[in-house]
Formats: sequence, C-alpha cells, structure tokens
Amino acid sequence: MSTPTITRITASTVRGGGADYHDQDVPHWIDDHIATPMAKYPQYRQSRKSFGLNVLGTLVVEVEASDGSTGFAVTTGGVPAAWIIENHLARFVEGARVTDLERIWDQMYLSSLYYGRKGLVLNAISGVDLALWDLLGQVRQEPVYQLLGGPVRDELVFYATGARPDVARELGFIGGKMPLQHGPAEGEAGMRATLEHLAHMRSLVGEDFWLMLDCWMSLDLDYATRLTHRAGELGLRWVEEALLPDDYWGYAELRRRVPTGMMVTTGEHEAGRHGFRMLLEMGCADLLQPDVGWCGGLTELIRIGALADAHGVPVVPHGSSVYSYHYVLTRHNSPFAEFIMMAPGADEIVPMFTPLLLDEPVPERGRLVVPDRPGFGVRLNPECELSRPFTH
Repeated sequence: MSTPTITRITASTVRGGGADYHDQDVPHWIDDHIATPMAKYPQYRQSRKSFGLNVLGTLVVEVEASDGSTGFAVTTGGVPAAWIIENHLARFVEGARVTDLERIWDQMYLSSLYYGRKGLVLNAISGVDLALWDLLGQVRQEPVYQLLGGPVRDELVFYATGARPDVARELGFIGGKMPLQHGPAEGEAGMRATLEHLAHMRSLVGEDFWLMLDCWMSLDLDYATRLTHRAGELGLRWVEEALLPDDYWGYAELRRRVPTGMMVTTGEHEAGRHGFRMLLEMGCADLLQPDVGWCGGLTELIRIGALADAHGVPVVPHGSSVYSYHYVLTRHNSPFAEFIMMAPGADEIVPMFTPLLLDEPVPERGRLVVPDRPGFGVRLNPECELSRPFTH
C-alpha cells in the first residue's frame, strides 16, 4: 500500500467568541489587571487587550491527503500567519508524503530563517506541523500518542491556571497558578497587595496544595528576588516567566537567588531547540514550559524534551489542550500537565477551545484519560465561521 501524499494545505483565521483565549468577548479573569512588560505605561496596565494582545486571532491549519484523509490544528497567528503558510510554507508540504514530517519541518524552518527563527513564523510552522501529525494519525487511524511511542502513564494529572486556586482545589487539581496582577510599576503597594492575596489563598487551600505565580515577563531581577523571598514564607512552589524571555543571564541569576525549594520556570515564549538549549546550559530554569503551538510544533517539542531530559529538567508544556496532552502522556520527564481555566470567573471546567473544537476532553477531578480517537481526537465545529483571506 502506497503512502498517501499531501494534496492541499489551507490556513484560515477565526476571531473572538472564546476561540482565541487571548480575545474573550466577556469580562474575564485572563484580561483583568495582569502584570505585563507594558504595565510601566499606566494606560496599558488594566488590560492586555489594550496594548494589542488580541490583534492576531486564532489560526486554523488544514491539510488534505490523496486518500481523502484530512488533519487540522489550531494555534495563534491569525491573518499574518495564514499569509506565510499559503504563500511560503505550502510549497514544502503539498506533494510530500504524509510521513515526511522531519523533512517538511526542516525545509519550513531553514527557508524562513531570514525573517523567522522565532515569533510569528514559528507559530505558523507549529500550526502546520501539528496539522501534519493530526493527518498522520487519521491516515493510520491511531491517536498521536501512539505515533509518539505509546503512553507511559494511564492518565494525566493537572494543575489549574486561573484566578481562583481555591476553586481549583475543590475541583481536584493538584495546584493552582495565579496571574500576578501587580508588578514593579505599582511599587510597594502592589507588592503588598500580591502578598496579601497570596496569603489569603494559602489560608483557603491549606498547606499541601501547590500555589504558583505566573508573572508573564513583567518583572526585573531585583523585584523578582524580593518577591520570591517574601512569597517563600507562604509556600510559593514556583515563580513563572518572571523576566523577559531573552534574559537568559537574568534567569540564571534569579535561580541562584530564590529561596531553597522554590522553582524558577519559563519557556512559554521561547521557541526552537536552540533557545531552550540556552535555558538549559545556562541553568536558567528548574522546569521548562514550551507551548507546542508556538515553539515549533510537536516535531520540535520532541527535540526540546530530549534536551531537557538529558539535563534532568522536567518539561510541562504551556496549556494547549489536546496538542500537549498527547505529548505529556508519552514522556517520563513530563510528570503533570497544565489546564487553563477558561470560564470567565475561573470557577468551572470549560474546554479551552470552545466553541471552535468539538470532542475536546477536559479533566475530571484533576485527571484525564486521553481518548484513543485518531489524530488529536478533536473536530472543527462547522458552526464556527472561518475566514480564509489568502490563496496561493
């Protein structure tokens, strides 16, 4: 039986309505006074959308094979990433065999070095790569986790990211990661507000429940040092993405400075194995958090995970629903997974990509048995309108 070839690749965009978690259309904890690098400008402090976090929109990449099988994936990148895929990257995909994942990835990456390497181009490459893994699973009628070598555990265990770790504890999660709301621009008053809130949450969840802070690149080394030492008394498990993503030297120093037992984590906004090699070789983090939809896709995440494993550093991907679940299920050095609480009040379980995806699994009591459906096991909702702005 001959291997099917890829006959078509399209890139569509969708906005709002919950499909893009950066662009919620209701008041939402995910955009409520979260500390950011832009918070030093008062007019951009209250909302991340105010400085443009939501301008790109969701990217949907679809691929079709000569046997009629189709695969798709969802990431961010919107219209600009769709243009890159349809006008540049498609040439390396169409006509290739569905098994040519390594060659396709290499050609997409090398051909875009002169304007890519990270950011939007890696988002586009990630979307294509994930769609190809989904297609391969459809052709072989196997879940992606089987293509990766099979599960090493029976179920996934989750921590929850959201504004209500007390609710997360009640729902069975092993920990709760809160967004840091006040950064250096808000001075000592902001620091006190953070510590008071952390102390309040600790009183609600007890001593054994993990509490973490997601700083979203908003701090400097001095502020991060002071925050971690004062928060250490409240049992903070880790401080996440405290500094700008390219400040490898700052992360290495912060890791030396934090209290014993507290972890420094980062990697959500890093891309490619070379960037993660820097984080690993410079001793920047105790745990890495690549986003499979931004770091280069599943093909590159496999390489990143192997590097991390060789350095004895766990990999817990940034929350990306099924696109990271299949990876975590198959890797010994990915001991748990992240679930982003997409309910506006972070008080109930809502699928991350609602309403765009159908059949998206969610944890129950903080655990999930990954379904054995082919590919990533989800479907596009035909009622969600997609726009395809370009043809090639």
